[in-house]
Amino acid sequence: MNEVTAQVLPFCKFMDRPEGWGRIQGRQVYQRLLLFVEDNPGTLVFQISMKDVHRVDISFASETIMELARRYRRARGFCLIDLTDSDMIENIDAAGQRKEQPMLVWRGRSADLIGMKPTEGTREAFQFAMARRQSRASEFAAQKNLSIANVSMKFKQLWEQGFLLRRESTAETGGVEFVYCRIG
Repeated sequence: MNEVTAQVLPFCKFMDRPEGWGRIQGRQVYQRLLLFVEDNPGTLVFQISMKDVHRVDISFASETIMELARRYRRARGFCLIDLTDSDMIENIDAAGQRKEQPMLVWRGRSADLIGMKPTEGTREAFQFAMARRQSRASEFAAQKNLSIANVSMKFKQLWEQGFLLRRESTAETGGVEFVYCRIG
């Protein structure tokens, strides 16, 4: 995996109307989203644009956005853009909590985390990773005077839970080192 490539996914184009309600409609839209993701194997991050979507309920968000992110956790990342409606954010947040799936909502260069939150033990590592495009355990360990093994476990846990993406890199010592990337 070289650079993290991102693609905008216009969510409204997969819906039959600008409102998303219930599990049944959500499962239908999910199948369309799944085909789109599978047809774009080179894309590692999908920025789900909520432009022209008027409303979604918790069940619909759970069956579409959160289920998609959960299915591809550790392989691909999903985040939200063009979302300012506080009611929709609240519904998608609740869906993420139900599915135990984190999701970033990007507004320009800053992002808010909704859905599942990092544990107290990984929160600081997550904040460190969010402040830069990519992070290495050695960088965070040096800044906080922690062992690399300790920090590596924190970053690995964040990756496994869907907070970050990661790729293999060659360390200065010649071994394998993981580079962690924020989703966005």
